[in-house]
This record gives sequence, C-alpha cells and structure tokens, in this order.
Amino acid sequence: MKIDAGLLVTDMKQIPARVRELGECGFDGCFTFEGPHEPFMPLVLAAEHSQLEIGTGVAIAFARTPMTVAHLAHDLQQFSGGRFWLGLGSQIKPHIEARFSMPWSKPVGRMKEFVRALRAIWANWNQNEKLDFRGEHYTHTLMPPIFNPGPASGGPPPIYLGGVGPKMTEAAGEVADGMLLHPFHTERSLQTVMLPNLRRGLETSGRELSDFAVCAQAMVATGKDEAGIEAAKAMIRNQIAFYASTPAYRSVLDAEGYGELQPELRRLTKEGRWHEMAGLIDDTLLGRVAAVGAPREVASTLHARYGSLAQRLAFASPFPLPQESAAEVVSILRSREERG
Repeated sequence: MKIDAGLLVTDMKQIPARVRELGECGFDGCFTFEGPHEPFMPLVLAAEHSQLEIGTGVAIAFARTPMTVAHLAHDLQQFSGGRFWLGLGSQIKPHIEARFSMPWSKPVGRMKEFVRALRAIWANWNQNEKLDFRGEHYTHTLMPPIFNPGPASGGPPPIYLGGVGPKMTEAAGEVADGMLLHPFHTERSLQTVMLPNLRRGLETSGRELSDFAVCAQAMVATGKDEAGIEAAKAMIRNQIAFYASTPAYRSVLDAEGYGELQPELRRLTKEGRWHEMAGLIDDTLLGRVAAVGAPREVASTLHARYGSLAQRLAFASPFPLPQESAAEVVSILRSREERG
C-alpha cells in the first residue's frame, strides 16, 4: 500500500521544503486539492524537487473541459516521468454555477462522459487514434497536428474518481481506474454503501475489485503530545461538520444513525453560524470518521480499516501533521504491512 500526504502549503515557495519533509517521513506521494489554490500548478514544483508520486485529490472536473484537463494531466505526466495520477470530482451545483460560473447538469452521466472524453483525447495523442468523440455534454472532433503534444512518458495517467453517493461510486467502478474514497466516510458506510455500489459499477465494466485501485483518503488527528492531539481533533471536528452539512453526503451519517444531524448543520451554515457546527460532532462520530489518537493508535486504526482494501492511503487532514508524528505513523504502517 502506497501512502500519500497533502501538499498543504500556503505559498508555492514552500513546496521544495515540504516535499523534502514528506520524503523524509517515508511518504510515497503527495497530492493537492481544489481549495484556496489551483491544484495542478503546485505539482510541477513537487515533481521537480522530489521523486514522489503526484496527484490531484481532487480537481473539479466541471470547472474545466476535458480538453483543458487532458493537456494539464498530459504535461504533468510527461514532466514527472510518469509519476502523475489524475483525481477528479464533481463538486455540487452551487459551486459549479456560482463559484466557477459553469453550467450544471446531471453529474453522474456528465462525469462518465468526461472520463470517456479524456480517454479519447489521450488515445489520439498516444496511439494516434482518430479523435471523434461525440457525447451529450462534450464534443471533441478536431485535433490539428500542431496542437497534438504526442505520447506522454509512461502513457496516459490513471484516472481516479472521488465520490460519496451511491451513483457516483458506481460510476467510478464503471469508467475509472480507481476511486478516491472521500475523507468523509466511516467503516460502516464504506462496507454497506460504497463498496456494494463500486462492485456494481465494476461488474458493468467487466472487472473485479482486484482490477481496480482503491485510494482511501482518511482524516488523521494525532500529535506529539496530548495537547497536540486535542488541537488536531478540534480542527478535524470542523472539517467533519462542514462535510456533514452537505445533503449529498447524508448517507454517511445515516449509516451511523446520525442522519438528523445533517439538516441541523445545514441550517447553521445558512445562518452563518459556522463556529457552532463543530460542537455538534461528538467523540463517537469523530472516531468513526477519523483516525484519532497517538501515532501508534492512529496507525492501528488505519491498518485495520484499509490494510486489506486500499492500494493507496492518503492522509487527508486539512493541516500538516507534525513531522515526527507523521513519520512514526508511516513507519508503523510499513512494519505492519511487512508482517502481513
């Protein structure tokens, strides 16, 4: 199992030091996400200053077109010597329309078409197949030689879809190379909601789970001492509350018997009472969503949840973990994996 960490820098000048730190901690890769900063550009520096694998976890597909994403992913794959993976997500309607000023449509069918369009474009560049993609949402039929970058080092990058709901999870199994398990999940929601739908999609595409990459994104709250752990728990509560306020993610809460929490959190967001939301995330829900505690305890939790399932494990906390604590968790995970 490969282990990744978020790049999590506020200034691109920090990237060389950050990737050096991640390498020293024993991480295999790093990833960006569609947050305060654009997710593709920082990976250029990460690739230049390290041998880490690099990926977007996730970039918002519907804020872009398949052609723009195809070029970005191709260039990162080429520049990194084949170390890039492309993680895509759909976002929700208000963000697509009001933040990105892009049209919204049924996300599952559109995402499947987006992925198929990417593959058609890359087949043109890498295998010289004629570009003739015609779909409901996207059409790509023109590729003069002057705009064709040619084959990428290592071929097209793998495509991982992020998702929580049953339909997007099924879509990942149908069209993607892997799935990024959204950080907002629990072991129960994974086993009862996500994996059954993922297997349904894989069956549609004639594949099995062994043909597919499961990339688990997990929120981690740990630290060098009790004060550090408590501070991390407070930040994770805020993140869980934000995710749990989203109607599309209610299935996770329903699986744990917390379904009625979603509309209450949603109400607080509409009233602008953001500071009150974390107080509704109790210790039980916190522990079911995140891996919490001292480094050894966190490593034990992560190994039990994902050791036999995931090909990649991403530390998806919204803040950098203390280097010493992160290195200890990674080291313990490696030793447990070696012991089987």
